[in-house]
Amino acid sequence: MNSAKNLRLWLVLGVAVLLAAGLGWMRFATPQAPPGNLAGASLGGPFSLTNQDGKTVRDTDFAGRYRLIYFGYGFCPDVCPTDLALVGRGLKAFEAQSPALGAKVAPIFITIDPQRDTPAALKPFVAAFHPRLVGLTGTPAQISAVTRAYGVYARRMDTGDAENYLMDHSAMVYLYGPDGRPIAFLPHQGLTAQAITQMLATHVG
Repeated sequence: MNSAKNLRLWLVLGVAVLLAAGLGWMRFATPQAPPGNLAGASLGGPFSLTNQDGKTVRDTDFAGRYRLIYFGYGFCPDVCPTDLALVGRGLKAFEAQSPALGAKVAPIFITIDPQRDTPAALKPFVAAFHPRLVGLTGTPAQISAVTRAYGVYARRMDTGDAENYLMDHSAMVYLYGPDGRPIAFLPHQGLTAQAITQMLATHVG
């Protein structure tokens, strides 16, 4: 009789311990990041481009890291330098807050103007905004393919000057996940360094 009572007691205690452990795990587990405004979108895909050091870079080289991507061009007179400066400041602030998480973010600049944005031209350009900013260029066909895959609008504006032309393009900061899937974007309108930091703090984990 006592054995049966003891067995029931141990069973009750065991269930209580399991429930307590489960509740404790639920209480202290890291919460899931909320879905971003690009969750479920079909943007992105594989690419093979050339970085500012003249080396081939593929999308798979960033596997396991978050990708903070901006499309623009080095000869842009205003929008691109302004946005990239904000990206650099926002990422630096996030790195200061969370060094380990900041190291998981790869900042990437992809040109829409491969004719002028050679690796030699990109090297000092990207270095001005963040020490880890990767600048990518390629052949016109490669750049055309990557802009289409990532849903980026870009068109050369005919100004009658073969060298000092402008590019009309969409201006957004994209965040992609470690698996290469799109998470969120921030448009040029109203873009701030704080918004970049907040986006990273919300989705990078």
